[in-house]
Amino acid sequence: MSTNYKLLVNNSASFEVTENSLQNLNAVKVEKAKFHVLKDNKPHKVEIVSADFLSKKYTVRVNNNTYEVVISGAIDELIKSMGIERGRTKVVNAIKAPMPGLILEINVSVGQEVKENDPLLILEAMKMENLFLSPRDGIIKSIAVEKGNAVDKGQLLIEFE
Repeated sequence: MSTNYKLLVNNSASFEVTENSLQNLNAVKVEKAKFHVLKDNKPHKVEIVSADFLSKKYTVRVNNNTYEVVISGAIDELIKSMGIERGRTKVVNAIKAPMPGLILEINVSVGQEVKENDPLLILEAMKMENLFLSPRDGIIKSIAVEKGNAVDKGQLLIEFE
């Protein structure tokens, strides 16, 4: 089974490649980070100018043209679709229910200042208590639920200013 990858080039062009298609490239290392690549019987001079392995971002020079490339696999796409991105800080302005459940406890009030990781509320779902912690420092703008409320997946629970 072949693994699929998504390549985003210069934040504009998107390509999907398979592990099998990459293995069909004929690449020979000529120097550190420099390669001679044959693709469809055409020669290309390729140099990896910079690489950030954690964020999977690369600067690549092909035949003296420079490209910024971001590589992502199936797991990376799944993580991104869940709203989680490695190495990035996101400003979270709302807490929504990740699953249906029952509000057991609310530990904050409107206008209260909270610090990151302060307990906000407890949601009971599938006979488990889920403690929601504050994702950031901030002030509680609104609380859309009350203790004892049943909530649906995706329902707004708490908003930050």
